[in-house]
Amino acid sequence: MESMSPRQRLEAVFALQEPDRTPILGGWIACPSHICELTGVTLAEYWQDPLALSIRAYQILGADGLIDVFIPKSDRDFRCVDAGSYIHARPTLSLDEAVERVDAMPSAEEIEAQFDFEQEYARFRQWLVERQTLCGEMVWMPAQWSGGARISWYGEFGYENFFQIVGAYPDRARKLMEVGGAQGYNVGRLVARAVQEGLYPHAVLLGEDICTQRGPMVSPAFMERYYAPQLAHGLQPLLEVGCRPVWHSDGDVRPIIDMLLDCGVQGFQGFQPECGLTLEYLTQKRTRDGEQLVLFGPLAVTTELPVYTPEQVRARVREAIEICRGQAHLVMFTANTINPDVPLANIRAMHEAVREGSGA
Repeated sequence: MESMSPRQRLEAVFALQEPDRTPILGGWIACPSHICELTGVTLAEYWQDPLALSIRAYQILGADGLIDVFIPKSDRDFRCVDAGSYIHARPTLSLDEAVERVDAMPSAEEIEAQFDFEQEYARFRQWLVERQTLCGEMVWMPAQWSGGARISWYGEFGYENFFQIVGAYPDRARKLMEVGGAQGYNVGRLVARAVQEGLYPHAVLLGEDICTQRGPMVSPAFMERYYAPQLAHGLQPLLEVGCRPVWHSDGDVRPIIDMLLDCGVQGFQGFQPECGLTLEYLTQKRTRDGEQLVLFGPLAVTTELPVYTPEQVRARVREAIEICRGQAHLVMFTANTINPDVPLANIRAMHEAVREGSGA
């Protein structure tokens, strides 16, 4: 029988201790019709309060924590981003203009000095308290994508401009890395205070998409020289309060895994087995202090959840728990968003298999 609360269960894992059962995270169901079926409402009712109904759906499933609540941009799609919010091409922005924008940015020192910590923390704290109240016993532990540091500036400048800056303007590229590190450091300070006040658990999901299925989009040598020092700086506030940074890892991140660990990353999420990033591979890795990793996963939303039967999903959950036993500390989760091609029966099976393993 289960004997821990969701918070106790998650915190046990984050302290590298044994919980009463493997905890499970929610927040990435990108299918309003699934939310409707779980909660017994119509789509019209869902759109009247998608946040509250989504939280209710995860409570029904039995999630221990939420790293987000996925709400589509409109009732005509299932995406949380669109052409206006996630632009990768900037055809009207010239390279010279992009360089000028970098030059106009404040320095890393100015960003940290001008950060109004108390004001920003008051806003962050209020948001955490409000969402935690809605979640009830489930732990609200939202991902902090801007935490740590930042390397992927292609959203602002477009892919072509960004990669040309990296390749041809090393001084500007270094400044971008320093600015991203200062911003990530400020975010880390906010999370660290919340951890100290008991408003945030001792692990946070962060990271960014900088790898394709063939490896990093920027050379590891560049990342070692310009990005790694900023990431180490940005993670320091979290590490000082015992909060474990868990890195979201799309694509093949194996060429930079050791660099991330050296910077202070203590766990991973988002495994893509088709890229060679498997649970078996990651369970052999250790933190820079020699500790086992915290892993959020490993259910793949491309090769497993859309095509498996519910019994195959249950078997995969049991297998993952066994692979991690004594080697890593597992929180059951998915590799990425759960799109409409994943049957609701498989989502239920993932949650049920975790509870069945505890005898609950």
